[in-house]
Amino acid sequence: MKSFLKRSVITGLAVILAATIVPGITYNLVGLVLATLLLGILNAIVRPILVLLSLPLLIFTLGLFVLVINAVLLYWVGHLLQPNFTVDSFGAAFWGSLVISLVSLVLNSLTKSGDSRLQFRQGKPPPPRPPNDDDGPVIDV
Repeated sequence: MKSFLKRSVITGLAVILAATIVPGITYNLVGLVLATLLLGILNAIVRPILVLLSLPLLIFTLGLFVLVINAVLLYWVGHLLQPNFTVDSFGAAFWGSLVISLVSLVLNSLTKSGDSRLQFRQGKPPPPRPPNDDDGPVIDV
């Protein structure tokens, strides 16, 4: 439950930042809370289905089509919560979803919540490996 609340707050902050940076996204406090919850639900339920259905396109675009899927979900949230949270165009949804994804990735990795793939390491790097004393060729993979 604590991790869910942490991720919801991070998503809410990311949506606020996207709404202030990207023109075409407007909200009020009620709309922000509802958009954060609805975006979390859609990302948990609908997004995996959309990713599975668009798998050939995802492979062809080397995963960049995920940005379009995220934009579609944000655009849909804007239409479902029309008076309180609005997304004017698909372009605003695309740039807003890009901002939300980047901010969420960084904040989730800094707070160690979620399953983000970005890691910040602190401390000394690992010691170098000793040279190989074998006489044969070495293929390092």
